[in-house]
Amino acid sequence: MSAPSSQRAAQHLPRKRFGQNFLADRNILAKIVRAAEISPTDVVLEIGPGLGDLTHALAATHAQIVAVELDRDLFKTLGAEFAATSNVHLLQGDVLSRSPAEWLAQANLAPPYLVVANIPYYITSAILRYLLEANPPPARIVLMVQKQVAHQIIAQPPNATLLSISVQYYGTPRIIDIVPAGAFYPRPKVDSAILRIDVAGSQADEASARFFRVARAGFGAKRKQLRNALANGLSLTADDASRLLARAEIDPARRAETLTLVEWKRLAGIYQATRTSE
Repeated sequence: MSAPSSQRAAQHLPRKRFGQNFLADRNILAKIVRAAEISPTDVVLEIGPGLGDLTHALAATHAQIVAVELDRDLFKTLGAEFAATSNVHLLQGDVLSRSPAEWLAQANLAPPYLVVANIPYYITSAILRYLLEANPPPARIVLMVQKQVAHQIIAQPPNATLLSISVQYYGTPRIIDIVPAGAFYPRPKVDSAILRIDVAGSQADEASARFFRVARAGFGAKRKQLRNALANGLSLTADDASRLLARAEIDPARRAETLTLVEWKRLAGIYQATRTSE
């Protein structure tokens, strides 16, 4: 199926500025819902319900669905579509403008919650950061993302990226399935993937800030050896960077993409210890 079966698609011109690519393939929608493992007692935050096809599939689980739509025209259409669906709570606005807990509260609901969404791809990184650093974060996230981005997120050493390290710091990502470009309307230029992240529950705090400062420094000069990348990124001398890496039992000649998450955490902890003792 290359275009939404719903007549709503013919009545709404997809808006490029909102990154609107609609998905209505029932088989793929079913895979998304199955991947989320939703029970009737769950609360689900859907970001950008669009034409409402995924919203219908989510509502069929009998969970409480809080769907936040930015497009005012679509929000009006969705309001009529789901007026009689008591477990769907439609809210209008930019989801990034308020915390997930605040959106849930507007619907008279509260955490714990899951997130399931076919998001605009141009805000993938912002959405991931918004969700993973939320207080509290969702227990589970299922998103449609670009296939290339999904592979970057699940990457392991020696092909790790700052994105993969950042997501894996907070949870365990895995690709559920690859979705061809032809499943969307309008058709995007690239294939997509259903990505699931089981969130560990870690929250953004001083430890995470320290971790990401060190990781960003390491990946800031990816082609350089870690000794030089950390020296530049953390304003250290080359000798101090070498001593830091030696204490973390990491070869100073290695590159950022070869380090495991455990090694990054150890390195960040030792970096903080050295700063505290100064």
